[in-house]
Amino acid sequence: MINLKALALAACVAVISTAASAQSLECGDDTLCRVKAAGTLKIGTKDDYVPWSYRASDGSFKGMEVDIGKKIADALGVKAEFVKVTSANRFEFLAQGQIDLMIASASDTADRRKIVSFVHPNYYSSGYSVLLPKTIKATEWNQISGQTVCAVQGAWYNKPAQEEFGVKILAFAGTAETEAAMKQGRCIGLLEDDNQINVRLSKEQWADYQMPLPVMADTPWGMAVRQDDQFSPFGYFVAGMVAQMHRDGTLLKLEADNGIKNSAYLIKMHEALKDHIN
Repeated sequence: MINLKALALAACVAVISTAASAQSLECGDDTLCRVKAAGTLKIGTKDDYVPWSYRASDGSFKGMEVDIGKKIADALGVKAEFVKVTSANRFEFLAQGQIDLMIASASDTADRRKIVSFVHPNYYSSGYSVLLPKTIKATEWNQISGQTVCAVQGAWYNKPAQEEFGVKILAFAGTAETEAAMKQGRCIGLLEDDNQINVRLSKEQWADYQMPLPVMADTPWGMAVRQDDQFSPFGYFVAGMVAQMHRDGTLLKLEADNGIKNSAYLIKMHEALKDHIN
């Protein structure tokens, strides 16, 4: 016997789907309209960049960038659907319409703006500095000139650190090797992304270390939308969300919730945009 309840439910789903499709068709190129009609915001993010975006043991997406995406979807009243992207394919995924929004630790550069549009303000930023034992009292880069620092091979900042500050680079294939070399006394500290250093400093095992040197070559990270969406309701909505999350301290809280020491960039942006009247 045919289950009448199941039949009725299937009919309802079909009607709803048809209605959603019709609404989506009427939206044309309006991404905000299409996302709301579909009830889903497709967000491209990485799954291997702890603690910003990664896979938890249950297979779900976790991290600060995932939390940001969920807040944007919640504000739209839709479900967040995370799609794995990589550094190699993230811009193409967005440009081709496989995702609606990209939050994937992407630096906002002139070359990349030829492919996608970054909403402003930027939501994060990173530069490079050195993790040093607290026993080293240097506060300026010229105080470690001629000293050897450990770094990962191929890191973009190895060359400028050598050329501008005269440090000697002892490079290894991975992070674990750099840590081992430092503990063996083969270098005075670790040359790294300042965000990664902040993650270390938030853990007890690195309590005897510090990041006393100025962060160099700070480069903003941007959420990206398709170029057609830059000056559209969707682009304006995402930009407004980023500004509000700076203004009310949400990004600072998400950073702390994900085990990251509050970064100088987020502190600066919060101070610039917060409500100075209340």
